[in-house]
Amino acid sequence: MFKRIEKERELALFHYIWMTVWKEKGYEFEFPDEVLDRRLIVAPDGAYCGTAEIRPYASEAEELERIAPFSRLGEVAEDPEKVVVADRIALLPNYRGKQIQALLSSIVYMSEQRGARWCAALLEPVFCRALRITFKVPMTIVGPKQPYKGDFVVPVLFPVEEIYRDPERHEWLSYAHAHEVRQAVLA
Repeated sequence: MFKRIEKERELALFHYIWMTVWKEKGYEFEFPDEVLDRRLIVAPDGAYCGTAEIRPYASEAEELERIAPFSRLGEVAEDPEKVVVADRIALLPNYRGKQIQALLSSIVYMSEQRGARWCAALLEPVFCRALRITFKVPMTIVGPKQPYKGDFVVPVLFPVEEIYRDPERHEWLSYAHAHEVRQAVLA
């Protein structure tokens, strides 16, 4: 499950989780100026175990273009205002493999709430492969794997509108059948 950040303590926990994962992976820390939405991933036992964030494509376009030609894709060029960027995608080590569905669902949910049709992301290569092969998440790989801020990334574009408009085709999508977590116990 996932939860919107509503309290300062939840925001501090959000930052603690993604920074812990970034440090482990060797990524550089960065703090964006504009954020559209942030969610904490909540394990069945109520522990906060992951993070996801979306930002407007317009504020990220210049940086993304250095990695891959997102703007050359018709989907992006046609209506960049309908594109969001997923970031701070992180799961603590003990929850990897167990909470990926909640993580993915939170990104789709946030995108739908913002009326996004597409979601761009820079994914760690093993995670990207797991999403494509194990979870069969539809995506367009926009460019080759390349170094970026401390590790390699694969630039991808998710058709989030296609996913949230046809949830039955995506077994991993869990928010279509359950309500968002309203009250979660801080771990």
